Amino acid sequence: MKQDNKVVSFSGQKPFSRFDLPPALVRLRDTSGQNLKGVLGRFFERADDALFELADRAGSNKDQTVYFDAMRELRLRRKTMAVSVLQYVSQAFNDIGKFRPRHTSGTLDEVDQDSLSLVEHSDLEQQVAVDNLINKLHNSHKNPIQLLSMRVNHLVPGVELTDSQMPLSPEVICGGVAEACAELDIDIRAKLVVLKLFDRLLANTLGDFYQDANRTLIAEGILPDVKRPQPRAPGIKSATSAPVPPSSMGQGAAEGTSEPHNEQNIGSDQNQGGVSYATFSELSALLHQKGNSYGVTGMANTGEVYLDTDRLMARLGEAQASSVQGEAGELASLDQQLQSVLQAANGQKANIGQVDSDVINLVSMLFDFILEDRQLHPVMKALIGRLQIPVLKVALSDKTFFNRGGHPVRKLLNELALSAIGWSEKRPGQRDPLREKIESVVDRVLSEFTDDVSLFDELLKDYCHFTDLDRRRGELVEQRLRDAEEGRARQERASQVAESLVKNSTVERDVPKPVFGMLNEAWTKYLQWVLLREGEDGERWADASELTEHIVWSVDPQPVEDTTRSELLRAIPSIVDDFRRALQEISWDPFATDTAVRDLELAHVDVFQRLATAPAQPAPLAFEQSSVTEARAEPEVDEPVAAESETNVVDSRETEIVPPVISEQDEAPSTDSVEEIDQQWLDQADSLRVGGWIELTRDGTKVRCKLAAFIRATGKYIFVNRSGAKVAEYRRQELAATMASGAISMLDDGLIFDRALESIIDNLRSSRKD
Repeated sequence: MKQDNKVVSFSGQKPFSRFDLPPALVRLRDTSGQNLKGVLGRFFERADDALFELADRAGSNKDQTVYFDAMRELRLRRKTMAVSVLQYVSQAFNDIGKFRPRHTSGTLDEVDQDSLSLVEHSDLEQQVAVDNLINKLHNSHKNPIQLLSMRVNHLVPGVELTDSQMPLSPEVICGGVAEACAELDIDIRAKLVVLKLFDRLLANTLGDFYQDANRTLIAEGILPDVKRPQPRAPGIKSATSAPVPPSSMGQGAAEGTSEPHNEQNIGSDQNQGGVSYATFSELSALLHQKGNSYGVTGMANTGEVYLDTDRLMARLGEAQASSVQGEAGELASLDQQLQSVLQAANGQKANIGQVDSDVINLVSMLFDFILEDRQLHPVMKALIGRLQIPVLKVALSDKTFFNRGGHPVRKLLNELALSAIGWSEKRPGQRDPLREKIESVVDRVLSEFTDDVSLFDELLKDYCHFTDLDRRRGELVEQRLRDAEEGRARQERASQVAESLVKNSTVERDVPKPVFGMLNEAWTKYLQWVLLREGEDGERWADASELTEHIVWSVDPQPVEDTTRSELLRAIPSIVDDFRRALQEISWDPFATDTAVRDLELAHVDVFQRLATAPAQPAPLAFEQSSVTEARAEPEVDEPVAAESETNVVDSRETEIVPPVISEQDEAPSTDSVEEIDQQWLDQADSLRVGGWIELTRDGTKVRCKLAAFIRATGKYIFVNRSGAKVAEYRRQELAATMASGAISMLDDGLIFDRALESIIDNLRSSRKD
């Protein structure tokens, strides 16, 4: 039965559009989409091997045919199926609250009694297989799924969201799988085999997927302290019973320092990213531990100028207004900017309250870390550094700023720094959209912010929308590049295998020069074409390999026996016909085809002449045209992969985009040094994940790029810039050697605010121990 995805809302709640989704939900959608794409890719790789094993162990030809049909369809439609599943999940995000996953059986109460009808037996079998997969996922990953559902519900409190409607629920993922399988052009038995493969190979690999999804929302500050699902009464929305995060509790502990704190517990018992959620009072306690020299500015003595929080905020507002006209290239620490703010009319330094002094010290240390962080370009440091006074004003008015992971100011700083990691300075006169956007965000904060933090919410939403579109454009270019590289790798592999087959077939054989040239040109291209279409395990490749052996045997039959001549007479007509059809199949030049066939036939005439004079001579025949030794003595010319004569053989995707790339050979170490690479650098190369950023130094110029793909067939690491254009490529040994030489350094793309706060806590604890 089809279920209608149209839902009429009587609550007055405006439904979300794809651009109205909370930023954390957008981040979850994009991150989980990439992770799910990787999971599906690994599934298809394992499925091919699993189906081959099943076919090999099949008890009958009928069963074997089912397995081979499923294998063929999965190979042909793996990309289409992956896209279908990802689109289905993306729709669940974009239509959150309205989307109802299909292919779920539901309960009797949900069934329209008037629409009951007999279900096709095949449909019922598929439904049972899908339901079994859903139940298996729920049972195997119950806790992470429930935690993820709580966090998603927390993000959309105004939407009635059932567990099955959570965009990454087993019902949604399995619904996408069922839709993708429904489009397979195979019978019901083969479809059930595919569904059972999903049950067998996919279900147990989704544990890490759900853990990563939870970590994504924790990094966004969504219920970071929730470690286990909370029980809830029937009919109650899961978010309503979720525990209140520390950031939403009372302000008493944040405003004062009267409560005792154990410094050793700070950051030790926290969950994921826990050090970034230490409260202000805990941080203040660390500041005043014996051995630390922070916070020395205390209450004012009698007769000295004293600034309370309100007057301090007013002066900071004046300093912020004057900084609007400041140039973005100027970089000054917070202490330097506060010198004029804390100066009294008589020229003396004004005193401030201890709590305000602690806030200033903490914010100053935060920005000291940010401005010294090597992950950011100096231009981006200068831009973000202009936000020091507005951030200080936020921290003075809201002490939960330090421990509330979802605070809009923290999230905005993290987003600005995260998108700036891969930024490199443009040439003069070249437009730079990212820099312009960050400058506009900074200018708006400086010119418009007084005390209303909702401005940061607005800017965060707008900036996330900008980066979302920018990221999607980059991902599109990266995908086309990956497709081109994978196609090129397949072409290289096909070329190697085809050339190896011809070489092994002709070694120590006396092949006439024209036939030998044909085998290494036209015939090799045909072999490559077969490999690209069906792979080395296909039946066509087995036939092509056998025909190659027959062609060589027909011009140099070894050993020569009494029956050789009659065998040649029977075999040669079909060999010639198959040879001609093969060249016609790849649209080889008709005139060149006729010439090749004529050369082959002439070689056959010579063979029969030799056999007529010496029918039982086992020695190799001597051809007057030339020996294979002479043919091989001539220098061979390796044609480029994309030569004009090959345009009908090479996958069309390879010619879509050929981005400019600097070869790594200029700075890659010699072969001798590559062999002596220390294991730690090989391990570091292996640890580099797709999407990870590096800084590459070439001829004194630093280039920032990220790993876009690892091409398994060739062992190549492909690096691209922010726009998705190819910058460099390395093999494992070359990458490790370049890392060892210092030309490549890893960049940390973790949340900068959290890294800064973690560094502050570590430094304060170290100072106390010293």
